[in-house]
Amino acid sequence: MSTPSTGPMIAVRRLVKRFGLRVVLRGVDLEVQAGEFVALLGPNGAGKTTLLRILATLSRPNHGEVRLAGYRLPGQASAARRYLGLVSHQPLLYGDLSAEQNLRFYARLYSVPRAGERIAALLERVGLASRRRDPVRTFSRGMQQRLAIARALLHDPRILLLDEPYTGLDQDAAARLDALLRPIAAEGRTVLMASHNLPRVAALASRFVVLSRGRIAASVSREHISDQDLLDFYRAAVMADRPAAPSASGGAA
Repeated sequence: MSTPSTGPMIAVRRLVKRFGLRVVLRGVDLEVQAGEFVALLGPNGAGKTTLLRILATLSRPNHGEVRLAGYRLPGQASAARRYLGLVSHQPLLYGDLSAEQNLRFYARLYSVPRAGERIAALLERVGLASRRRDPVRTFSRGMQQRLAIARALLHDPRILLLDEPYTGLDQDAAARLDALLRPIAAEGRTVLMASHNLPRVAALASRFVVLSRGRIAASVSREHISDQDLLDFYRAAVMADRPAAPSASGGAA
């Protein structure tokens, strides 16, 4: 699938998002190049989900510029969605439909060519071919996440957004998810994944970005940091972004 631009697949400039008087994103600047797998790290409330929702065209920023595959949001959101796959906290699946029926529904939404072959191949890939006719409500959390990844890949998007995909998964289900995500990264897709699970993302990402208090606090490439140093890097970035404690006298600094 060709794109309208040779620039970054994800480009965010001076992004601001407010909910009432609360500022959640404070001038975020972020670029993700084609083929990069970027892990978006940060404490609860840092703004990770808000940023991903804006990139997924589910929310609009108050200020700033956002481009996906060269398309500007929100004005060109319809065109940008063709290049975008999303896996969020919720699997976005219909519980009373089978795995196959869910994928057929989404295939129609995206006008996927040769949908039957594509669905069969994806169900095999995520290890659910034998359960293709079973209602999704009978699936475990891990199985639903695997089916959600198949849903997100149906239209062969060049950009994949993952919002805490390991939430609620046991160790076996998380390992299965790892096995799915590794080849996805190797295919040249652009991946941005928000996660608290540092050991998991350490084995997958090519770059680590720390979001703290609504700002990009730090960024480092995989080749410049070891697995052992990643936690220290994350903690240092979050600590450095904390507001200064008030003086003992209570006066302003």
